[in-house]
Amino acid sequence: MKKYFCIRYDYMKTHPSEKMHLAVVACGERLEETVTMLRSAIIFSIKPLQFHIFAEDQLHESFKDILDDFPYEGKVNYTLYPITFPTESAAEWKKLFKPCASQRLFLPLILKNVDSLLYVDTDILFLRPVDDIWSFLGKFNSTQIAAMAPEHEEPRIGWYNRFARHPYYGVTGINSGVMLMNMTRIRRKYFKNDMTPVRLQWGEILMPLLKKYKLNITWGDQDLLNIMFFHNPESLYVFPCQWNYRPDHCIYGSNCKEAEEEGIFILHGNRGVYHDDKQPTFRAVYEAIKNYSFGDDLVHSLLQPLELELQKTMHTYCGRVYKVFIKQLTKSVRDLYARRSKGR
Repeated sequence: MKKYFCIRYDYMKTHPSEKMHLAVVACGERLEETVTMLRSAIIFSIKPLQFHIFAEDQLHESFKDILDDFPYEGKVNYTLYPITFPTESAAEWKKLFKPCASQRLFLPLILKNVDSLLYVDTDILFLRPVDDIWSFLGKFNSTQIAAMAPEHEEPRIGWYNRFARHPYYGVTGINSGVMLMNMTRIRRKYFKNDMTPVRLQWGEILMPLLKKYKLNITWGDQDLLNIMFFHNPESLYVFPCQWNYRPDHCIYGSNCKEAEEEGIFILHGNRGVYHDDKQPTFRAVYEAIKNYSFGDDLVHSLLQPLELELQKTMHTYCGRVYKVFIKQLTKSVRDLYARRSKGR
């Protein structure tokens, strides 16, 4: 078993018996984006949250200063970790795709005492309780170890089915920006692969996969996950597109039917759309959550100003369906206030 160096900073706000574990990896200029994601998780979630934040050392103090000022209301703990790769191959993993991105591949090996975990990219926003995606763990059959959403709904604009030079899951591949894991099962499983007739465990398969495919992969660790689940499709639970809604679901016209019917559950602002003017619909949601102050009225301080901003984006394809961006958020606010009324 490979060894990992890990320094932990624990800040315990509460001591619940049941927690939902959420992990994120933050490097470079991702501090604000990560904090905004964490804010969105806190606003609506019901059960206690345990955040596992993997960050470059220079970001740790900033995370501590910001998170210690959050009014947690006794439901959030967090732990800060350094970016950690296997010693003998650290340099190779660090330069894969984006700095630190491949850290997520090693979470089952680092967080050995965590049974289940929701990993998300920094550019994720929760528009309904984390509890709801966490509940998919109970829907896994006996062979499933992880859950992700498809990379595309429309094969005509799919990346993997048009350009990939390696195996990938299903028709259009999977996107690993939202990845729910039963890590106990991951650690126990022996994976079929195309490198040896012998099945390999998670910690054994990662480096051989990288060595075989490193010249053929474009999206780094996401490509490696696609290769793994291509060979082990029975191990993946696929959840619908509104649990990982990206610009590709609307920039060429709306193609996520579930979001059209029920709204967006988790927003994924990849391609940097929270920070430029190319997709103002995505940026409006990000700015609204970033600027919301805990304790303020969610209707007057979040929903109403957001809807006004979204209406200004109707000149774009995503703006034409702006109501899918606020439909579930409106329900989440209504449900939150209903829970508070019952608790009085």
